[in-house]
Amino acid sequence: MNTSSSMSLINSRPDPVFAQALEKVSPENQAKTKAKAQDFEAVFLNAMFAQMTAGLKSEGPFGDTPGTGVWRSMMTDQYARSFAQAGGIGIGDEVYRTLIMQQANRAA
Repeated sequence: MNTSSSMSLINSRPDPVFAQALEKVSPENQAKTKAKAQDFEAVFLNAMFAQMTAGLKSEGPFGDTPGTGVWRSMMTDQYARSFAQAGGIGIGDEVYRTLIMQQANRAA
């Protein structure tokens, strides 16, 4: 099954050079590379979310305790992973394209 036609869009734009590169990279490596790119975007988003929530004082049933900071870090990590899984903000797509292009160049 050739998945290059369905995956040759980057940020909703057709990319014929990328489509050619996908043909040179195995589907297994494409899947691994996509997962790594998504993980990279999740790490980036986590750093952004952590900065956004760093100065917030906690309210509600947890109060302002040391445990609240741990809970908040786990929450921002899950938000970041969810955002990246849902398509993110485009960073993962660009990282994926770059990595695929590098792999295709090595294969040539």
